[in-house]
Amino acid sequence: MSYFFIFLTLALGAYGQLILKSRVLKAGAVPADLHEKIIFGLKLLTDPWVLSAFAGAFLASLCWMAAMTRLPLSFAYPFTSLSFVLILVLSYVFFNEPITVAKIVGLAFIICGITIASLG
Repeated sequence: MSYFFIFLTLALGAYGQLILKSRVLKAGAVPADLHEKIIFGLKLLTDPWVLSAFAGAFLASLCWMAAMTRLPLSFAYPFTSLSFVLILVLSYVFFNEPITVAKIVGLAFIICGITIASLG
């Protein structure tokens, strides 16, 4: 069950990041004028999708607390690095962001690090 809570933490965190990215893209560039910046920010903060991303982050925190009741932090925390893998793949799928050789090599190092850390 503890791994399920870690998975939910990662999934809900990724959900939040993807939603925030999509809503910010839809909103456009931050205006130059201070008054317009405030209106821009308030529109984003009251957007139902943005609020759902915040709710996802809150639920992810609850899942993380549940995982912490069952696993040592030094064992569980390295798994949060898998969010890099998840976000890279999902940003490619949803936003057509490039997957470069450098990113793949970096992810390989992350996965190796998680594997080594989970063994010790």
